Amino acid sequence: MKFLKQVGDYIQMNRADFDKNLIIHLQLSLIALVIAIVIAVPIGVYAAKHAKIGGRLIGLFNAIRVIPSLAILVLVLPLMGMGFYPALLALTILAIPPILINTYSGLQQINPETLEAAAGMGMGNAYRLRKIELPLAALPVIAGVRLAAIEVISSATLAAFIGGGGLGTYVMMGMSMYDPSIMLVGALPVTGIALLSELFFSVIEFYLKKKYGIGE
Repeated sequence: MKFLKQVGDYIQMNRADFDKNLIIHLQLSLIALVIAIVIAVPIGVYAAKHAKIGGRLIGLFNAIRVIPSLAILVLVLPLMGMGFYPALLALTILAIPPILINTYSGLQQINPETLEAAAGMGMGNAYRLRKIELPLAALPVIAGVRLAAIEVISSATLAAFIGGGGLGTYVMMGMSMYDPSIMLVGALPVTGIALLSELFFSVIEFYLKKKYGIGE
């Protein structure tokens, strides 16, 4: 309880600075996630439709997933230096693999007979993708986005180490000062944001299950 009081007191005394870093953290996380969705979903669809190259793409992005978050952040330094945009690039790279792989897997799991029936009804490829395939693959895709969101929110804490700002600033400051209460100023809000993100995507998954009758 003592630590929590110290955290609250610190935030109140440094409100403007805290709000600024909170906004930066949210911006980094949200923008990286949106860019990753825009990139990963089309590539995942392409991979599912082209088996030969699709397997190679999935292998490549599976390999990227095993690279530690901090390593990716450090790797962008020679390309872009330090700051917000290098951190944004690194977080986007981190967010792409789970979304892409789940999009691919979701489309691959669709019953071929369903696709044949849709084709037999005269549906074109684009219409079938939009009206049949993507709705049926929605749960795996959302699960991938949820994984990416949690990873980005937590990894954005490391952005402070390359000058990206955000709530990780307090974690880094607390470590340098050997002050756990300052570390918690960054760590507790990040945990809260991650939990809210988890709840948000759980609600979306529940809605999709009810709307499309999938995943029951």
